[in-house]
Amino acid sequence: EFHSIIRLHLRIKMVTIRRATMPDLIEMQRCNLWCLPENYQYKYYLYHAMSWPHLLFVADVDGKIVGYVLAKMEEEASEPHGHITSISVLRSYRKLGIAQKLLTAAHECMVENFSAKYVSLHVRVSNAAALHLYRDTLGYKVMGVEDKYYADGENAYDMRKTFEIKSG
Repeated sequence: EFHSIIRLHLRIKMVTIRRATMPDLIEMQRCNLWCLPENYQYKYYLYHAMSWPHLLFVADVDGKIVGYVLAKMEEEASEPHGHITSISVLRSYRKLGIAQKLLTAAHECMVENFSAKYVSLHVRVSNAAALHLYRDTLGYKVMGVEDKYYADGENAYDMRKTFEIKSG
């Protein structure tokens, strides 16, 4: 048990949250395929990277991508806001605060670069761990339910986090 605590401590210290680069896209896709039932073709990652390069972040451990966030801006909206398209962290790196750090990086970039007023995302109604992160840790609120949102027929919560406007 002592050795696993030390390994865990070392793993946390080595995680770097950084902006994704083009060579990272294939590893982001691989992480998605390992972790999530909703998968995207490579061209979708490429589209995000070309359109919103500031909004893609990875969690890097000694050159290995262990998590990512794929985000975008909703350009046809009446007020600027972002959307989290996909976030994933490899199972052995979960519960270390990586997803929170990835999302916070994307949030900050949305506000600083695009003056976003809020960010939205969808999450499976059965995903208790993600709901805890979004609602209890990051302050997202459930705006509604989208029936049969996912390919397998599961409903999704439509969630939103309003950004605080800093004055001065």
